[in-house]
Amino acid sequence: MTYHDSTGHLLLTPADRDAPARVARLRALGLGERTDPELDAFARRVAETTGTPYAGVNLPGAERQFFAGLHHSPGAPASGYPARVLARDHGWCPHVLVRRRALVLEDVRDFARFAGNAVVDEDGARSYLGAPITDRQGVVLGTVCAVDRVPRRWGNEGLVTIKELAAELVERIHRREDTGLR
Repeated sequence: MTYHDSTGHLLLTPADRDAPARVARLRALGLGERTDPELDAFARRVAETTGTPYAGVNLPGAERQFFAGLHHSPGAPASGYPARVLARDHGWCPHVLVRRRALVLEDVRDFARFAGNAVVDEDGARSYLGAPITDRQGVVLGTVCAVDRVPRRWGNEGLVTIKELAAELVERIHRREDTGLR
């Protein structure tokens, strides 16, 4: 699917054909479009682990993104970003969902496909690190991500870190499901 943002940039946000299954699975898990203090704490841990000012646990619906877990470091510029709710074509998590694999962008401006995104132009995001949260049924529930306002050399270490954090979160979600906690 193709979108244009308010500045006329062409954004190539992939179609999310798995959205109905994800929304149903999130609902069954008692997750989705509500904030969750445990997920906020997890997002804070992601930010601390990656050394970034922003981190989130994104559990998108069919039409928009929702950060059920969100962290904005004290002292980080407050420009309206990050926000609990983002349009589907903002940021890079929708690409992680569809790709079903981690995405490492050391400097988003190096990639024409990602450089014209509203979170770059309006909010100053410059680097992104995200991994899918895939449950035991194979449903991609969302993403774990870290964002910085400066280019970052994530390297293989960053990739391994974000994938480990996503796996840890999946284990927590499975424990909640197994114990009936919502």
